[in-house]
Amino acid sequence: MSISKKQRFEVFKRDGFQCGYCGRTPPEVVLEIDHIEPKAKKGKDDILNLLTACFDCNRGKRDIPLNKIPSKLSENLEVLKIKEEQLKEYRRFVKKIELRLRRDIDSIEKIFCHAYPEKCFSSQFRSVSLKRFLGLLPLHIIQEAMVCACSRISDDPIRAVQYFCGICWRKIKGDAQ
Repeated sequence: MSISKKQRFEVFKRDGFQCGYCGRTPPEVVLEIDHIEPKAKKGKDDILNLLTACFDCNRGKRDIPLNKIPSKLSENLEVLKIKEEQLKEYRRFVKKIELRLRRDIDSIEKIFCHAYPEKCFSSQFRSVSLKRFLGLLPLHIIQEAMVCACSRISDDPIRAVQYFCGICWRKIKGDAQ
């Protein structure tokens, strides 16, 4: 198996586009991929067995196995572990926000569906308009706007939604109702 361009780039990114042996970077040097456990000694093309090396260091090493990972690479691995943990936490946080938004949007739609049982919001209205309103106004204000719109316009769901949007925009702009 040969190392793909994508895999090479991932190793370069992981190692900060820096030689794991001497620390030099482009354009001073040309970077290559080196095997920690040489292929000649049954080393794999697995990303954990690869590191970034400059042309000179890679040629100087040849097929000599490394007894330990270069300190620069092990430092990079620690940084990568920290970044990975931060990314997991960030994704969990984003998921919580998305869940809260979905619940808030559902609560607004429930008010609308109570007034118009045969109707529901389009996915675009949910994901664009309501999300935007929720980013700019507290939930209870948006819910009150929906109650107001549905009670004032009880016979036309499209006009009720338009009226609702007007109320929300007036609130956002700070105008009195």
